Amino acid sequence: MAVSFDTDGFRDSLVILGAAGLVIPGFARFRISPVIGFVLVGLLVGPAGLGALVERYPWLYHVTISNKESIEPFAELGIILLLFSIGLELSFKRLWSMRRLVFGVGVAELTGSALIIGAALYLMGQQLGGAIGLGLALALSSTALVLPMVGTQGPVGRTAFSMLLFEDLALVPIIFLLGALAPTAADGGWGLVHTLMIGGATVIVLLVLGRFVLPHIFSQAARTKSPEVFLAASLLVVITASLATALAGLSPIVGALLAGLLIAETDYHGEVEVMTAPFKGLALGVFLITVGMSLDVRVILANWASLALAVVGVVIAKTAVTALLLRLSGARRALALEVGLLMSSPSETTLIVLSAASAAQLIMPQTAAFWQIVTAVGLTITPLLARLGHDVARRIELASGEEPPPMGEDGGRPAAVVIGFGRVGRMVCDLLKTHNQPFIVVESDADVVAEARREGYPITFGDVARAGMLDKLRLGHARALILTMDDPVLSVRVTRRVRGWVPDLPIIARARDTDHAAQLYRAGASDAVPETLESSLQLAETALVDLGVAMGPVIASIHQARENLREGIKDAANMEKAPKLRKLRPEDS
Repeated sequence: MAVSFDTDGFRDSLVILGAAGLVIPGFARFRISPVIGFVLVGLLVGPAGLGALVERYPWLYHVTISNKESIEPFAELGIILLLFSIGLELSFKRLWSMRRLVFGVGVAELTGSALIIGAALYLMGQQLGGAIGLGLALALSSTALVLPMVGTQGPVGRTAFSMLLFEDLALVPIIFLLGALAPTAADGGWGLVHTLMIGGATVIVLLVLGRFVLPHIFSQAARTKSPEVFLAASLLVVITASLATALAGLSPIVGALLAGLLIAETDYHGEVEVMTAPFKGLALGVFLITVGMSLDVRVILANWASLALAVVGVVIAKTAVTALLLRLSGARRALALEVGLLMSSPSETTLIVLSAASAAQLIMPQTAAFWQIVTAVGLTITPLLARLGHDVARRIELASGEEPPPMGEDGGRPAAVVIGFGRVGRMVCDLLKTHNQPFIVVESDADVVAEARREGYPITFGDVARAGMLDKLRLGHARALILTMDDPVLSVRVTRRVRGWVPDLPIIARARDTDHAAQLYRAGASDAVPETLESSLQLAETALVDLGVAMGPVIASIHQARENLREGIKDAANMEKAPKLRKLRPEDS
């Protein structure tokens, strides 16, 4: 059967993939956010850009996108995958610990911003229903752009994440509220109650099934040692949950968030996050291209004054509300201002609410089009606002002496990261526990992870052979990295990679012999412990004690021998003379 490649969908896909391939490395080379690049590409190749010249120059047909609607499903998939990844970084325990921020500051930030923006528009002549719809739409902030820039950890990321999480949860009630306010609405809001009842039942069913079914699904996928099977299982879960909530009348992003939250409770959340990260980034790029295609330079130039006033007004209102609420909740001035600017631009979900308000006849189509342009401009300048907020916050900290408090994971005590939970790894973890030292373990064997989890060890499933897994461990917050796996090549590669971007992190690695230890030292290990030498020292210690030598002098001599051998290995590694290490013997000390 012949396959035709001359279709609009295939051509649009090639244009999008080609744009992503140019934007990401090109803008990264100049340290410019790819967000701006994607928007500019959408503007350039979209219907209002080069796409408008296709009739005059037919060859442009092959390098432009003239039908924006054809790639909007991909953009929606990007948002779904983004909410799924957000859920992966959550857990029910962490969500409960953030309840004050999510349902306190989050609620106040959304309602306060909506009230101020809506009141201003009402005073300017907008009808009450339209002012409510526009206020709620513009009060939303961009989850898709903010979280990739600041993450969900640390003071800024954690605070922004809590407010964004509430906004995502509030999206469905907002849409139904606008439907109830519509001039044609006749059910008095019963549709909202009915949908929430069905949706609530669906969420409960998903929660119950997920807690019992997902661990078995991912356990079987992990045993196959096949990344493809693991990825297929991950996509199956998020698509099933999204379809379930969509059929129940809720937004599919609720299902995606729920799927991520359930997987976060399993031992495999880190691996799932690494697997789905490339798809999330590409789909988000597609969404931003659609944002760029909604911009028309001619319309912007014709209405630049009113558009600029609208963008500035929204940014100032949201910055003021967010910063004030954070200050009242006890946040530092620098943190409050940085988060306020970070959250000040409209959101990708603003476009959804604007469409709902227009469909409910609360605002005119021309009004919706105007605010869609304001939203697109706001999304484009989000990285600039984030950078401005960061720089201003640092200036405030330096001028006032404010310093951010030291934090580990979720504000707790920084932990040691142990990679590998075999014979050596288990012994290391037991001693860390004995001396009350916090630690987390990463292991790539699903059966070992399940057994260790039952025994109460803080362990997670992950394969550090994949570079993305190392990034998810947040080693910048760790106290030490301890490598106990019996894989010489991988341990050297992990050491070299981690040392390249965390120069001060203590890295203690298990080595097979002196040659391997020398390689680890050259790669950047702080300490490398050769198994062959340690067994020799333990044998010598036992023999000396049995021969009647006092324990104190024995321990002192063994300790001195170990230090001499370690220094010899380091010197040889620095001089790149590792082969000569075979001549070293304990008696050389």
